[in-house]
Amino acid sequence: MTTQRKEPIFLFNEKQVADKSQLARQFIETRASLNANVDKADNFLLKRFYNVDHNTYLEGAIPAKYKELMGLVVSAGLRCDDCVNYHIIQCYRLGATRPEQEEALNVALVVGGSIVIPHLRRAYAMLEELYR
Repeated sequence: MTTQRKEPIFLFNEKQVADKSQLARQFIETRASLNANVDKADNFLLKRFYNVDHNTYLEGAIPAKYKELMGLVVSAGLRCDDCVNYHIIQCYRLGATRPEQEEALNVALVVGGSIVIPHLRRAYAMLEELYR
């Protein structure tokens, strides 16, 4: 049986997130600018990969919020600040609570070890702005 996939319902749009957090605004603006450069390349493979990435986080058997929390764990464990920021914002937009995001970051710390701590510090700075 195939699970139907659909776009998630966000509680907040990117503008609302950007208005709430300076760190989120800077990330969203920089990401949009850099993505515009990538889009100009009109690269078929990149477009395919972006499509796979987008479709991965759709609602399905696992709710989008949980998939984004998983993305946050992996991103912190791999020590990718851009990805951590992206997933924190998406989790927030999907209604994840701060304690849910903090638990996800705890999992990343256990899996990734102490090398993850600098990335947690930056993640907590964004959480502080979003959830104040």
